[in-house]
Amino acid sequence: MRVEPVATRDLRRASLRLCGGVVVAFIIFAPLSSLVIWSFTHKWFWPHPFPQEMGFFYWRKVLEGDLFRALHSGFLIAVIVTALTLVLTVPLAYLLARYPVPLKAVILMVFLLPHAFPQLPVFVNATTLLYRVNLAATVSGVVLIHLVGALVYAVWTMTAVFKSIPESLEEAAMNLGASRVRTFFTVALPLATPGIIASTLLVFLYSLDEFTGTLLVGSPFVLTLPVYMYRTSVGYELQVASIAALILMLPGILLLVALERFMKAEYLSMFGRL
Repeated sequence: MRVEPVATRDLRRASLRLCGGVVVAFIIFAPLSSLVIWSFTHKWFWPHPFPQEMGFFYWRKVLEGDLFRALHSGFLIAVIVTALTLVLTVPLAYLLARYPVPLKAVILMVFLLPHAFPQLPVFVNATTLLYRVNLAATVSGVVLIHLVGALVYAVWTMTAVFKSIPESLEEAAMNLGASRVRTFFTVALPLATPGIIASTLLVFLYSLDEFTGTLLVGSPFVLTLPVYMYRTSVGYELQVASIAALILMLPGILLLVALERFMKAEYLSMFGRL
């Protein structure tokens, strides 16, 4: 029986890993390279395989247009949504994780309902209600529609975070005379800080990238970067839409890197125990 040399096996494995890496890199970076090429393209007509004219014409057009207004309003809405979500969900998540709340499973399920159905009919119905109370086409209305989806991520994530903290630590603090409120602020909250930061990043990223509800509720006065990108792509300005997509991608990449830093495995393991 012929035995394959170790060097040959190692070379074959290295070749397979290299091929796999090339395929994965192509899947990830091919669409991104298309965005980069289109963002610098001035003229590109069929049947030419490459642009005939390239430059910074569309970058200047974007920077002189409504891009910064869209960035400003998008970040402002995301900050407001994130702050409101933290205020609402941190106490609720702690209650759900630590106390025998009646119908806890039903409460958690209610927060999943907005994502259990197609988003379009949910947002259309919400838009109708907001029009009746004169909150359509306002920042307040967009913030409320973002909260519908943001609460799902925050409640489930933060409940899992508090559930992962051993109750014995809080019981030890209370045995030494600390009240339940002081135990929360001095024991549970500091230990849950990495998970709260991870949940905050999820909510902020969701609000920053939210499109459907923003378009339905905020149009025509509230402009965020996803809506700006949609308007330019509908007008067949592929260069402007590509530039907007690249700019929108940057905070998403940074936030996902930060999320990987703070999201711990024990938080994820607790989702099945809620």
